[in-house]
Amino acid sequence: MSRDNRLEQSVRTLRGVGPKLASKLEALNIQTITDVLFHLPLRYQDRTRITPIAALRPGMDTVVDGVLITVKQEFGRRRSLACKLRDDSGTITLRFFHFNQAQQKALERAWGLRCYGEIRAGRSGLEMYHPEYQVIDENEDLPTDDTLTPIYPTTDGLHQASWRSLTEQALKILGNGQLPELIPHELLPHRVALADALRFLHRPPPHTPVDQVLAGEHPCQQRLAVEELLAHHLALLRLRARQRRHKAPAMRPDRALDQRFLATLPFAPTAAQKRVNEDIRKDLAQPHPMQRLVQGDVGSGKTLVAALAALNVVANRHQVALMAPTELLAEQHYRTFNGWFESLGINVERLSGRTTASRRKELLAALVAGETDLLIGTHALFQDDVAFGSLGLVIIDEQHRFGVHQRLSLSEKGAADSRVPHQLIMTATPIPRTLAMTAYADLDYSVIDELPPGRTPVTTTVSGTGRRPEVIEGVRRACAENRQVYWVCTLIEESDVLQANAAEAVAAELAEALPEVRSALVHGRITGQERAQIMDAFKAGDIQLLVATTVIEVGVDVPNASLMVIENAERLGLAQLHQLRGRVGRGRTASHCVLLYQPPLSQLGRERLEAMRATNDGFVLAERDLALRGPGELLGTRQTGTLNLRFADIQRDQALIKQVQNVAERMLDAYPDAVDALLERWLPERERYAHA
Repeated sequence: MSRDNRLEQSVRTLRGVGPKLASKLEALNIQTITDVLFHLPLRYQDRTRITPIAALRPGMDTVVDGVLITVKQEFGRRRSLACKLRDDSGTITLRFFHFNQAQQKALERAWGLRCYGEIRAGRSGLEMYHPEYQVIDENEDLPTDDTLTPIYPTTDGLHQASWRSLTEQALKILGNGQLPELIPHELLPHRVALADALRFLHRPPPHTPVDQVLAGEHPCQQRLAVEELLAHHLALLRLRARQRRHKAPAMRPDRALDQRFLATLPFAPTAAQKRVNEDIRKDLAQPHPMQRLVQGDVGSGKTLVAALAALNVVANRHQVALMAPTELLAEQHYRTFNGWFESLGINVERLSGRTTASRRKELLAALVAGETDLLIGTHALFQDDVAFGSLGLVIIDEQHRFGVHQRLSLSEKGAADSRVPHQLIMTATPIPRTLAMTAYADLDYSVIDELPPGRTPVTTTVSGTGRRPEVIEGVRRACAENRQVYWVCTLIEESDVLQANAAEAVAAELAEALPEVRSALVHGRITGQERAQIMDAFKAGDIQLLVATTVIEVGVDVPNASLMVIENAERLGLAQLHQLRGRVGRGRTASHCVLLYQPPLSQLGRERLEAMRATNDGFVLAERDLALRGPGELLGTRQTGTLNLRFADIQRDQALIKQVQNVAERMLDAYPDAVDALLERWLPERERYAHA
């Protein structure tokens, strides 16, 4: 059997792989020896150097050597075994919360230990919790590791030692042979051979530049990053091509209707809104489906752009579906669109999980009959019994709350006569250009990069909870000046797990401290009708202080609200903080946002809050959020399937993106067979968008 064929053998042929282990590997999509080779380390531990105890700092992962001074049980909130270790420079405590008598006796007999683990600041100074350790004798000269130690992504019952054994066997089978090079050399010359890169990444050799590898910047890592990014980009381009093969109803513009609509508004579109509207108008005029992502910072006016797109489709006797992630936002959209379109004779309806059975039956009948022009709703729009007479456009708001398959399944509702509806996807969470180019390669995208005139920049301050009385006094002054205030909390009820102040407790506290202020509480657990009544009263000025959870993150427009207090701000990401802050500064009054945090702040929390204080630019904050949290969190958990990168890193490898785009376009044209093989290598079946 040739070496290449041996690489395609089952993992069951490897030593130590029985039915139980094979089942665990299959759950990770590892079935062949090639799959083992491409199961790359997530990170590396540097066990090549011993760090003096005096040089240790909290957060470090490192190796320490020392003599055991004491081994004893300690009793606090939890029983622990505390071992004091000393070298020539200082002492550190090793703490074990899970131990048995045999382990304690073995440690009591030991002369010294070599330990590896994370350094923490503990109750007795620097500590390590449950370090890996080896017992060493007084006269023993124990060598350090001469390679970096790979740490593999794994699952329950599959330990790192097993991974090292499996990869060692797979590397021996690979030998000096070559894996197929799937990227044609003329498209990407001067690169490390794939087999050499894999050998290096599984077993970084002695004298490897440790800092370069730990940063993910070694040429072998870049070789794999290019190929993985290319596979993901090709999958999305294939999806785009597949979508474009569908037919869609071409929409003729009705500029007279546009002018009638715009004449009813108390404001004029910005230049950016006009530009994006033209992009959409051109897309809708085509006989294949529009797939356009519209990005715009908080308050940039995406709703008007969506309204103009809907108007175009309705003028061509087709229906529009608008999906929002929360009932509150869906309700806000319904009120806005109904207010705008009622005088034009356009029928706007809403559907949610709380719509009564009888009303739902009426709505669905009118929808099939084509009597409803625009249907607004939440996930309820996905349900099987929701059918349209002639769906021409799907608008998805806050796209990062939905995955690619959810978008596509809503489009399938409009499939008729071999035609599918157009799609307009909107987000008020600015997406860094590098991330948009990678995660949304299946979409065209436009940016509304201009705020309407009259918007006032929001001044942001950061305060510890010790200054809470001053903040409450600020709320009193704002309300006395006939301005309105949001006070946002991260939880509804008290929790033993999180120390955040619950919205209910805060509402009671503020009502007692500010008896003269008209206040109310809104959160996701009250009924939609109650929530609508409270929001209407707030918008009308009958309520001065609104205590709320993050349910008011998007969609609420109260120009008189000029102060926003965010409780436990350190618990929220930059994108969410920016969305919340966008609820103020929507009028001409100077507006302020106070970020209240619970000390002590982590380094990540401090960086987030400082970024919020420093800028109001959502795109700057998005880049910072990407650097701090990574693409998975920024896109939202439902969206990570579109960017489930195992090895590449969008922030670190953004310099590769343009190169990857160029190679992908040329491969699709000239090397379709290589594209299939590349997708097979890098993307599990469920991620190849086979259902698109």
